[in-house]
Amino acid sequence: MLTRRLLQLLIGLALYGISLAMVIRASLGTAPWDVLHQGLAARTGLSLGTVVVVVSFLVLLLWIPLRQWPGVGTLCNAVLVGVFADIGLALIPQFSHLGGQICLLVGAVLLNGVASACYIGARLGPGARDGLMTGLARRTGWPVRVCRTGIEVVVLGAGWLLGGSIGVGTVLYALAIGPLVQLLLPRFTVPETHPVPAAGTEAAGTETARTEAAGSETEAAVAGTAVPVTAVPVAAVPVAAGSGPAD
Repeated sequence: MLTRRLLQLLIGLALYGISLAMVIRASLGTAPWDVLHQGLAARTGLSLGTVVVVVSFLVLLLWIPLRQWPGVGTLCNAVLVGVFADIGLALIPQFSHLGGQICLLVGAVLLNGVASACYIGARLGPGARDGLMTGLARRTGWPVRVCRTGIEVVVLGAGWLLGGSIGVGTVLYALAIGPLVQLLLPRFTVPETHPVPAAGTEAAGTETARTEAAGSETEAAVAGTAVPVTAVPVAAVPVAAGSGPAD
């Protein structure tokens, strides 16, 4: 199962980088984080992929005060999306005809949806940008949508000031990527695997669980509070991709 998850992660990140290159070549506007990447690349003379990698690791530094911890997928994300973005830019020609630009943009958004579902469904860690969003929400108590909107407004404005491209592609990406990932994610999510109990231990395990549950109820009654439900760590929950390289 781990082999499948790793393979799916790598395929998803490769497709994500290619889809990013397709959006750039369409020249009709990019996602908010990519507006920033494009602007920085124009100012520094670095390749777009190199900028994506550098920004990813800078964002990971912001995880430290938020007490976020990267997974294998997080680190692969930080490196591979930028590498495959540069490969895509080297292979995909610039389109000048509007019809070709529109087809390339639509294809890029669809491919990005598949790529996002692939890498998120592998469950090996969120992307740097998604982790920043969820970590900020967890530490501040603000809703995730507020954190995401605030971050994207800031990076979009900074990217535009640096010369990044804003256009119909920016709007299309913002409106389409969420529903696409929501539709595709169940098809790509790798299911959890649970060990099968050995014969003769199932009954004992059930009895133990009942005893523990009874003890918990007694403790809760004495304390005068409900039995707490264990919270799922925010960083462990896959987040639908919103913007930027694998977010």
